[in-house]
Amino acid sequence: MDIQGLDYNTQRERLVLPEYGREIQKMVDHAVQLPTKEERQRCADTIVGIMERMFPQNRENPEFKQKLWDHLALMSNFKLDIDWPFDISEARQIATKPEPLGYPMTHIPVRHYGKLIFEIFEKLKTMPEGPERDELARVTANQMKQSLLQWSHGSCDDEKVVSDMARFTDGKIQLDLETFRFEKMTEKELRRRKK
Repeated sequence: MDIQGLDYNTQRERLVLPEYGREIQKMVDHAVQLPTKEERQRCADTIVGIMERMFPQNRENPEFKQKLWDHLALMSNFKLDIDWPFDISEARQIATKPEPLGYPMTHIPVRHYGKLIFEIFEKLKTMPEGPERDELARVTANQMKQSLLQWSHGSCDDEKVVSDMARFTDGKIQLDLETFRFEKMTEKELRRRKK
């Protein structure tokens, strides 16, 4: 359907800074076209005043005026020939987007345990026997059980934790269910940890 005079934002030119809206962009475009420097300066001052009123909560910020003039320079594509009250040389840095961060793609055999638990498994493989290794194994086993409870919707099997611990430490850690006791966790604690 094509109605005369009706257009959609998707059909219009993309806004440089959409937070100011299309009307402010039109004012900036108009200011760039004005014939004399005095008219452009007066128009730019008025536009910055309107932009300032749009965000009154930022007036207390000492760098707010600088930011508004930088935004004006960006919206005019640096074509506005006026006497700038602030240095706008840094304004281009506002428009540059940072490089996307790379997502760590490490292989985790069982995702619900997480990367850190597998790092602990590697540490447990190399640790000498003793109370320190026993304590780390105990804490790790309890964390594994909590992870299973959280990700398995409340169902957990102690034998599964013991089996996984032995498998992922290459048999170095063998917990005996006859002597090893997991920490008790109530439903209330489980719900609190899920939040």
